[in-house]
Amino acid sequence: MSINATMAQDTTRLELRPRYEGSNICTWIGFKHVNYMVEEAVLDHLRQRGLPAGRLYERHGLGVDITDLDTKILTAFHIDDLATATVRRLPDSGGALRLGVELTVERGGETVKAVAAKVAVQLRLDPRGHAVEPPPAELAGFVTERLGAGATAVPVPADADPLEVLTAGQNAFGWAWRMPYFYCHFTERVQMSGYLRQLEEIVDLFLEDRGVSIKTLLDEQDWIPVVPHSRITLLDEARMEETLYTVYTVESVFKRLTYTSRMDAYVLRDGVLVPTATGRITHGWAVIENRRDWSLVDFDDRLTDALTGKAGRGVGRGSA
Repeated sequence: MSINATMAQDTTRLELRPRYEGSNICTWIGFKHVNYMVEEAVLDHLRQRGLPAGRLYERHGLGVDITDLDTKILTAFHIDDLATATVRRLPDSGGALRLGVELTVERGGETVKAVAAKVAVQLRLDPRGHAVEPPPAELAGFVTERLGAGATAVPVPADADPLEVLTAGQNAFGWAWRMPYFYCHFTERVQMSGYLRQLEEIVDLFLEDRGVSIKTLLDEQDWIPVVPHSRITLLDEARMEETLYTVYTVESVFKRLTYTSRMDAYVLRDGVLVPTATGRITHGWAVIENRRDWSLVDFDDRLTDALTGKAGRGVGRGSA
């Protein structure tokens, strides 16, 4: 079957299960691993259309990159759940292949929609000089020599701490960490799953800094954070072993039910902080009822004060 014929197929389906690593508290699957399931559905969609990521890179020098990942989690996944992923082609825009991903799961004999996601995919041309075949004409609109929609850089005075510049006057927490090779792909750049890990990590560090760490609320109240919505967008490329300056800023607390925060990631180049990714995540909290069930709770004063910056702690700074 030709690439042109496979591109005409707009919908694919895949059965898949969450990975064991994502079952951190009881048998529930965290938001990062839910997004991993979305990513796997996207990659399988390309495979079913005759466009596997390995072949695109090895034969054409094109790296498959997810550059925007917007995921709503409607129902919690458990470790042994079998999900059905349906991937549909959406109208292309901004030089990216746009896909809608829906994950469903069986609950009490009924099929329930668990996840609805929108994904943008671009094909990054490898800059190395190895001989490759020309990109297929049908994919030309998605090929780019550099990823990212771009954002305004932030100048940094010569004697200033980049994190202090980024967090000044904000209800925010900053963290600097060297990007390891296992957050990267195609030999040189941080991939979307690396930013998912970065977001998960900085949420954990922020809550600890504010005195409401995951373990503290688990031990004292049987509370766990839950995530109904997350989104990450790539703005530029961060490279292997560059230091990523990540800032986590609380934007709003809604009726003591949920709070929304923003993640912004930068690398320091030639005296300016270059934005490489931005994202948002919404959290609620739930009380564990038994080994399988939980229910949402209102924030108490301690949690509300921590999130709004009234807990007596200043702006945090983390490093590794």
